[in-house]
Amino acid sequence: MSYREIMPHQLLEDYIDAYWKVKGCGLPLVQRILPDGCVDIIVDLHGDEKTYLVGTMTHFKMVEVNAEAEVLGIRFKPAAFTAFFKFTAMDQVTNLSVELDTTFSFDLKKLRVDAVGYLDRFFIERLCRPGHILFPVIGEIERHRGQISVRGLSELHAVTERQLERSFKQYVGIGPKAFINFVRYKNVVPVIRNRPDGRSLLDIAYAHGFYDHAHLTNEIKRYSGLLPSEI
Repeated sequence: MSYREIMPHQLLEDYIDAYWKVKGCGLPLVQRILPDGCVDIIVDLHGDEKTYLVGTMTHFKMVEVNAEAEVLGIRFKPAAFTAFFKFTAMDQVTNLSVELDTTFSFDLKKLRVDAVGYLDRFFIERLCRPGHILFPVIGEIERHRGQISVRGLSELHAVTERQLERSFKQYVGIGPKAFINFVRYKNVVPVIRNRPDGRSLLDIAYAHGFYDHAHLTNEIKRYSGLLPSEI
């Protein structure tokens, strides 16, 4: 399997994390897909030629990649999907992959000829900044590496915890606490992989806001299906 990412036009960088392509390599395989806090649109360019919306994932998923697969994806940054499309609430598709109707359709001929140029033009024409306050809130969570409470976010941004809960579920697909937990996990993984100073897992757990070694292990296993020693 080959995997490639392409950055979108600079006008889209605040909303789209990347375009990506997957191609089979002659042999079927099973791939572990990890959560990334994002929503994706994927287009099957080889099989049924349908378009799917993949909601925010809260745990890993094993996916079989066909030997002849050819898939194009657009990965939207958290809370950015509605900058381009109207959708009732993102928590309706959390952990799901659903076929999209023609409202979300692309011109497959143009995608095959010049995918990046076509997608850039398509999304720039549709771009409309969403009417929510989540971008600075998400930025705050990222800056704190997931070590901030929902109450702390509420006070910093002068919104109620209930408003944050509603907005996160509507525009991200998961609640603010779940998103905070994911960001904390995302930030601790590279530390565990490298551990240049030989720190113990318990020390790493405390430094990154986990209660103890067991809490860290359980979170890593939930998101990735792996133990800390396997990531």
